[in-house]
Amino acid sequence: MNHWFNAKVIASIPIFIAVNLAVIAIWYFDISEQSMPLVLGIIAGGLVDLDNRLTGRIKNVLYTLLAFSVSTISVQLSINHNFQFMLLMTAMTFVFTMIGAIGQRYSTIAFGTLVVALYTTLTYLPETVWYMNPLMILCGTLLYSVTTLCVHLFFPNRPVQESVAKSFIALANYLDAKATFFDPDDIEQIENKHIAMAMKNSELISAFNETRTALFYRIRGQHRHSRTTKMIRYYFSAQDIHERISSNHFDYQTLAEHLKNTDLIFRIQRLLELQAQACRDIALSLQQNKTYRYDLRLEKAINGLNQSFELYSNSHIEETENLINLQTLLDNLKSVDYQLRHIDQEVNELEQTDTAQIYTEQITGFKNILLALRSHFNFNSQLFRHAVRLSIVVFICCTIGEFLPLDRAYWVLLTAVFVCQPNYTATKLRLKQRIVGTILGVILASLLPYANPTLELQLGLIVLTSTLFFFFRTNNYSFSTFFITLQVIFSFDVMGFNVEQALYSRVIDTLIGATISWFAVSYLWPDWKYLQLDKVSRQAIKSDAQYLLYIVSQLQFGKGDNLKYRIARRYAHEYASALSATISNMNHEPKKYQAHLQAGFELLKINYSLLSYISTLGAYRSKMKQMQQSTFFLAEFYPAAKKIIHILENIEQLTPTQFETLHNNIEVSLKQAQSHFEKNNKAAQLQAQIPMQQLSMINQILPPLYQAIQKCC
Repeated sequence: MNHWFNAKVIASIPIFIAVNLAVIAIWYFDISEQSMPLVLGIIAGGLVDLDNRLTGRIKNVLYTLLAFSVSTISVQLSINHNFQFMLLMTAMTFVFTMIGAIGQRYSTIAFGTLVVALYTTLTYLPETVWYMNPLMILCGTLLYSVTTLCVHLFFPNRPVQESVAKSFIALANYLDAKATFFDPDDIEQIENKHIAMAMKNSELISAFNETRTALFYRIRGQHRHSRTTKMIRYYFSAQDIHERISSNHFDYQTLAEHLKNTDLIFRIQRLLELQAQACRDIALSLQQNKTYRYDLRLEKAINGLNQSFELYSNSHIEETENLINLQTLLDNLKSVDYQLRHIDQEVNELEQTDTAQIYTEQITGFKNILLALRSHFNFNSQLFRHAVRLSIVVFICCTIGEFLPLDRAYWVLLTAVFVCQPNYTATKLRLKQRIVGTILGVILASLLPYANPTLELQLGLIVLTSTLFFFFRTNNYSFSTFFITLQVIFSFDVMGFNVEQALYSRVIDTLIGATISWFAVSYLWPDWKYLQLDKVSRQAIKSDAQYLLYIVSQLQFGKGDNLKYRIARRYAHEYASALSATISNMNHEPKKYQAHLQAGFELLKINYSLLSYISTLGAYRSKMKQMQQSTFFLAEFYPAAKKIIHILENIEQLTPTQFETLHNNIEVSLKQAQSHFEKNNKAAQLQAQIPMQQLSMINQILPPLYQAIQKCC
């Protein structure tokens, strides 16, 4: 399979086939006046298309058709009753937006249902029998649904495979970011590297979440499917590599200074870069549906690194702590190499899959759905604020359409709904992309009358623009707006409307709708991210505490529930990712609201370092299990860890005096523990070196973390 034939291309096949069938029907039956609702129905079906197993897709189709029927018929019947129509659209906007509280899949169908309501207004013609437009929209949706089900039978696992490939690409970028820490000629940029690493971690966690959701819905129906099993194995391998690489054993600036005149640091950097390339090779093999081949350069790099470390350790035998840290780093890199080397190994595949569980949050049951919705019915909820804001926007747009002499007033409504996003940054980006795409589309469409196209050419252009709109809709909103503008203009031309008038209306209405959206997100309960920085920061720190607590508890009680451990680890990384996203959005908000930006970046860097130190303990779990029976170790390690967890859980509530007292107590405990270990045998000392060192590093980072929290909160 060629590289270009990826999941995006496959996802565009149903829209291409469905629109082709639609235009053939339009041409054959001579129903040009119904071209727009039929094609828009197909597009609406594509907007709510959700990856799932076959039975899950069929259920989604039934739910979609039911929701679309209620939406389009209710709008069609109320469109001539102005006040009733305005209330209906406002209420639908609020309800469908709030449904997002139930989950992403419900949110997708709900938004598509709202879009169908808007499409019904766009295609309304007074002279057409009332049921014709709803019928055409539903026929278009059904046509797309049947087509996508057929395509799914040919490529049932391709979306999941592509999600896993994206995870490995994100993992490769993360490894490359890690490799920059081992550049001795770029030591002074260490602060920027920490921030860049946190951003790459955020992208990786996002990719992991997408993959996890895709696997979850596949496992429910075909847990033992060979392809699904393979993707599960790949997913868990990627997670293990992430944990190993996210570990932090030392101050990288000090390390770079110490090793800059040796080849050891360069070999570490090269190995990380080769492992990043291996991850890209894995992604490419998945995209091309080929078998991954382990690169023997990795084996040579590992052997060379071992030899360099042996020479270095022989000449620096007195640097016990540094050698232990380096050995642990090498062990992690070897573990990554093991995952890459054996990722396609199918030995005991079913056994491994049965023990490996995929967890994702789902809200099921009517009572739980009501509870989830009720929890968001307050202005502390971002979703509720957005629902109220968007409802007001819709009401204003409907009012403008009623009282201003606009030819295509419903375009104002359509633009506002698509542009108005939950936060300022996303809305600002959408606004720019919408305006640029619309203007470019109008400019090109203005040439249409000079071409004197035949009906066949017009229908062909509708197929092309609809497909390209769908292809670009998830990664380039400007392009998607450009092509949907062309598609709408071509449809108007087919239906016999005045194209020149439509062009003018499209631009004016887009500008009005975009302006209303911008004012709404700026002045109606604006979601300024600096106001959320304290909340997101607390969540990130508390999730770190829970992650550490689970590791420590596992050590104390000897339990190894991998599912619970992975959930704790995922939450820690997800909240770290949320912190990264918050600060990134703050950077794009008005300058007057960026007073906390520098403090936010500092907190982001510190939190990522903290998470890296905790990840080191997580990666060390297999060796720590050997110490579960060591009463002496537990008597020293657990109380110190418990005190650290207490500080992390309550850090924003502690007064400076309370914090200093607790921090000093931990420091004294760790020093006493170190002294006790030195009095014991060498083996016990070496065994406990890494976990005790990580607690010490976590304790050292607590004062700057406390200061950063105080500045942000």
